[in-house]
Amino acid sequence: MKLKEVKLRHLKMTMKAPFATSFGSFQDKEFILLEATDELGNTGWGESVAFEVPWYNEETFKTNWHMLEDFLIPALLNKEITHPDEVNEIFSSIRKNNMAKSTIEGAVWDLYAKRNQIPLAKALGGEKKKIEVGISIGIQKSVEDLLQLIEGYVNEGYKRMKVKIKPGWDIDVMRQVREKFPDILLMADANSAYRLSDIQHLKQLDEFNLMMIEQPLASDDIVDHAKLQAEMKTPICLDESIHSLEDTRKAVELGSCKIINIKIGRVGGLTEAKKIHDYCQEQGIAVWCGGMLESGVGRAHNVALTTLANFIMPGDTAGSSRYWEKDIITPEVVVEDGYITVPENDGIGYAPDLAVIEKYTIMEKTYQ
Repeated sequence: MKLKEVKLRHLKMTMKAPFATSFGSFQDKEFILLEATDELGNTGWGESVAFEVPWYNEETFKTNWHMLEDFLIPALLNKEITHPDEVNEIFSSIRKNNMAKSTIEGAVWDLYAKRNQIPLAKALGGEKKKIEVGISIGIQKSVEDLLQLIEGYVNEGYKRMKVKIKPGWDIDVMRQVREKFPDILLMADANSAYRLSDIQHLKQLDEFNLMMIEQPLASDDIVDHAKLQAEMKTPICLDESIHSLEDTRKAVELGSCKIINIKIGRVGGLTEAKKIHDYCQEQGIAVWCGGMLESGVGRAHNVALTTLANFIMPGDTAGSSRYWEKDIITPEVVVEDGYITVPENDGIGYAPDLAVIEKYTIMEKTYQ
């Protein structure tokens, strides 16, 4: 397989409602959509999950465009690729920039599956026909608004509620949620809003029977998380701290967490995500697939990855209609009673809607 042409599109989509976390609030999502064409005319699609502002990690929309244009696309154009795993090796001399790497690596995986006339899920080794999904709920204007939202999602069949927390919006909020919904699968996501000095405060979360608390401490930490996990009954899940299989190994050996959130973009692509999944399965560490407010293309990659056996907890891959008035794929990702049916078509399984993509496109550039 050879990439003969790569097209980058700058898209801007507006979510149905603002999404608020401990590090900010936004409603417009600008991102890179990548289309790669091979020597046979097949097309593969990838999506950058980097935000405009470096509040999740150091990568941004602009840095991803720069890395793709000046380094990653030139490294792959017209190069013979037998298997997508080789992309990791080709990029090995380029430090970090995982979200940029994942953007084009995902398109290569899509192409590989299409050339072999199999779904991406099967190409990755997945076997599930349906995946169980939860919902991620941003910080709301009031607890009443939050409780109303959760009730609606429970009625829609979502299997797990992830509630964003921050200092001043945490213990009392989770207490009220648990009092109203005593039996739901519930977790808290702190997005690195706390420090180890908050240990006594965070231990109060133990009374709410949470599935986990996600990334409570610094985004680059695994040492203090180990100290916190030793004091808490609630399992800690690491997100921002995990960029590779090596990070995962160190965190597990230190006892920094009991659960790992695998995000394709954060770890540099599907190949590394699969390695992390396999290692965690061997170590008895549960994993689940996190979301980055993706459009349908990124969402489709998440669906495929979640078909692997050790994704035993509901992920963040909600239906398209949760965020968008009109997604960029057909059919859109649909949740029925808390499950997404895995598509059986070749590649990512969903067809990019070129007319809708054109509507959202601000600019595009082609590389040959």
